[in-house]
Amino acid sequence: MTARFRRLVETDRPEVSLTIDGVGVTALLGDTLMVAILTNGDALRTSEFAASELAAPQPGDGRRAGFCLMGACQDCWVWTASGARLRACSTPVENGMDISTHQPEATWATVK
Repeated sequence: MTARFRRLVETDRPEVSLTIDGVGVTALLGDTLMVAILTNGDALRTSEFAASELAAPQPGDGRRAGFCLMGACQDCWVWTASGARLRACSTPVENGMDISTHQPEATWATVK
C-alpha cells in the first residue's frame, strides 16, 4: 500500500511507536495521529456513511483522508482501544497508543 503522505523534512525528531489497526508503526515526536496514519497508509478511515445494500445504488463516502485539517469537522475521527474518540488531525502521537480507524461496534446494556 502506498502512503498518502511522504516526509520530506524534519526527519531527525525522536521516533514514537504506536499501533494502528493492530499494526505496529512509528511516527515522529510532534506528529499528529493523522500524519502518523497517512505516512503509513493511503487513507485515514472509511466513512461510516458508506452505501449499504438497502440504500439506493449510489457510491458511499468511501475512504477518507481528512477534510478541514483543523479539528472543526468530524472527518478524522479515530478511536482508542478503550473506545474513546479522538480527532486525528489535532491529537499528538504518544508512545504506546493503540488506535483503530474503524468505529467500534455499539454495545447496549441488557435489561434483566
